[in-house]
Amino acid sequence: MAMVLTVVGILVFAVGLLVSIAWHELGHLSTAKLFGIRVPQYMVGFGPTVWSRKKGETEYGFKAIPLGGYIRMIGMFPPGADGRITKRSSSPWRTMIEDAREASYEELQEGDEHRLFYTRKPWKRVIVMFAGPFMNLVLAFGLFLTVLMGFGVSTSVPTIGSVAQCVVKAGSPTDVCPADAPKTPANEVGLRQGDKVLSFGGDRIRDYDQLQADIRKSAGQQVEILVDRGGQQLVLKPVIAVNDVQKYDGNGVPLKGQTVQAGFLGFTPKQGVVRQSFGQSLDRMVGMAENGVKSLAALPGKIPGLWNAVVGDSPRDPDSPIGMVGAARVSGELVSMDLPASQRVAMFVNLLAGINLSLFLFNMLPLLPLDGGHIAGAVWESVRRRFAQMFKRPDPGPFDVAKLMPVAYVVASVFIGFTLLVMVADLVNPVKLS
Repeated sequence: MAMVLTVVGILVFAVGLLVSIAWHELGHLSTAKLFGIRVPQYMVGFGPTVWSRKKGETEYGFKAIPLGGYIRMIGMFPPGADGRITKRSSSPWRTMIEDAREASYEELQEGDEHRLFYTRKPWKRVIVMFAGPFMNLVLAFGLFLTVLMGFGVSTSVPTIGSVAQCVVKAGSPTDVCPADAPKTPANEVGLRQGDKVLSFGGDRIRDYDQLQADIRKSAGQQVEILVDRGGQQLVLKPVIAVNDVQKYDGNGVPLKGQTVQAGFLGFTPKQGVVRQSFGQSLDRMVGMAENGVKSLAALPGKIPGLWNAVVGDSPRDPDSPIGMVGAARVSGELVSMDLPASQRVAMFVNLLAGINLSLFLFNMLPLLPLDGGHIAGAVWESVRRRFAQMFKRPDPGPFDVAKLMPVAYVVASVFIGFTLLVMVADLVNPVKLS
């Protein structure tokens, strides 16, 4: 049964990925048509065409390899200096440029002269190229909101899960107390599993984050704590210890191996699924976006670890990047986990939301052949033309993005190499939820 659920999870992820890709390309398609650009093709996937149908002037279809998608727009690049596609030369770089230029005109028809992508004003081209990643951002926002407000998230709550017997530094074993270790304040005053903290030092406790902050800033002080124990309210007066405790960043993410001296009561909170308000959801999503940007910037530094995961015997870092193959495996694993159906659905939706957020951030990199590269070219063209107007110089004309195609090929080669490395790592040494 577990194997069947795993396969179902992988298939559902594949469908979710295809929907995300189609949604992305729909953003490009709808805005291109809005601005009168002719679009001969709208395809989900790469390789041989599996199914297609022509409606109006556009062919819609699916291809065999579901790892991306595209729309073909006429005239992505301006013509050469002579107004035509420049003749071939022996230079491989020039050949790359002119091959790209020729491909953008190969379906040119009579009347298309005024429907070319490059002839549109820069702000319109920015909108067309931004619309695709923006659709992924919208989808990620909707999916995250569904999880956070609809299902809720596993959150520490101000209820005692377990009480530590003695004071030890963060990261030290907690199952054995050293001979000289003092009792924890929670142990001394008799806090028990299941006690719900109602107030701390006179402050009404709303959530665990507030309780944790109050404890940390009360080092060395005797504090009055009001708890609910089985419907009965009790007042306890522990003296908060001073200890080396886990350090967190501004988003509440633990900093690996870092501690800070602060107040310490000595208990582990209970975990509960808590629905978030709209404001709390927005705060969490901002934190997710910030972490996504940091993770994207940290990708080059992850390459040695990925390589070691493939050729070495070292275990895969849980924080290691995963590709679509790895994400599919994770999806299959979480669907087959022994958890309530609502939690499995929430985890899957959260995974798909994370994929869409990653697609947005990745595509916004200002590098060709990504959408961000075309956006950067249109912005640069606008800046050049504005400066020419300011200093009363001749219009420099459209920025020839085709001249950057050699760079685009290098970037694409790096991306392909990284993708293959991640895929192999996902197959031979995968990241596992369990």
